[in-house]
Amino acid sequence: MPILLLVGTRNGGFIIRSPDRKSWEITDHFFESWSIQHVTFDRRDGSLYAAVNSHIYGPMVARSTDLGRTWTHSSTGLTYGEGFRARVKQVWQVCPGPPSRPGELWAGVEDAGLFRSRDHGRTWEHIESLRRHPTVSEWEPSGGGLILANVLLDPDDPDRIWVGVGAGGVYRSDDGGQTWKVLNRGIPAPWKPNPMPEAGQCVHKLRLAPKPGRLYHQNHVGMYRSDDYGETWVDIGANGLPSNFGFSVAVHPRDPDTAYFVPHISDDRRYVPDAAMAVWRTRDGGRTWQKLTAGLPQRHAYLTVLRDGLATDSLEPAGVYAGTSTGHIFVSADEGDTWELAVSFLPPINSVEAVVL
Repeated sequence: MPILLLVGTRNGGFIIRSPDRKSWEITDHFFESWSIQHVTFDRRDGSLYAAVNSHIYGPMVARSTDLGRTWTHSSTGLTYGEGFRARVKQVWQVCPGPPSRPGELWAGVEDAGLFRSRDHGRTWEHIESLRRHPTVSEWEPSGGGLILANVLLDPDDPDRIWVGVGAGGVYRSDDGGQTWKVLNRGIPAPWKPNPMPEAGQCVHKLRLAPKPGRLYHQNHVGMYRSDDYGETWVDIGANGLPSNFGFSVAVHPRDPDTAYFVPHISDDRRYVPDAAMAVWRTRDGGRTWQKLTAGLPQRHAYLTVLRDGLATDSLEPAGVYAGTSTGHIFVSADEGDTWELAVSFLPPINSVEAVVL
């Protein structure tokens, strides 16, 4: 079955196609001189959306209705109003809304904030309620800036939204963004005077599992799982993983107990342990781990897999995809057991999304 990889890089976006997950061809390169943090597919109407950032023209959201051949873009409304000491410096993530609300999109930005569009990204409105939450005073820039790089929608409830802020923590709204609850119970922030604060934790990546209430979370200080919609978190990385630091997590499309992480050495050594690339897989919700290396580089691999660089597809068996800071994309067609190099020498990769057509 044909599959597309939507790839965001430091120098533009790429569309990479395969008929069988064996041979791959780059078919489109767009916004070539601009940084693209994220590219996503809208299953409601087949549109593509990209979080585009130009050092000349600024941040914007782009839309393609022909699978990447042509694009339109807009930044109308992507700005903080009076009363907010913040500026939209980059768009980090775009999230299509629920099927019941055609045209709705959500965007996470730096300086950390949430925006919504109701017209396919032509105009945007700031969701002020998040920035007015009383815990915002605990937010501070992470190594990548003060960013909202995670937006998740509950497939069973169109009004339930999660966001992840680095460094601010996890928040959830159950009323479409009108009010927010802070959800960091069980996650430390050891650099703060109070190492277990209500907010201020550094979220790297959140993923929903195919089970109501379950989320996986790669944090600055560990790997976590929640089974109660984020109300509480359990550390799943302390037993069996070589490090608690990393950026990415991906989840199996059908099995909520199967998830994938790529640990890095540490905050100040941001590459894979021993410079040997490995993807780590759990089949039991994080109780035990398997190190997956077959086909991955095992010598002098000084690489990083960033927040959105790890993805899965919906085929059987599920495919797993890892895009690296060195511009390589590794593909597994057997749920991570074995890997092949699909594409090499792209610009540093920010995001990978797999779409089955």
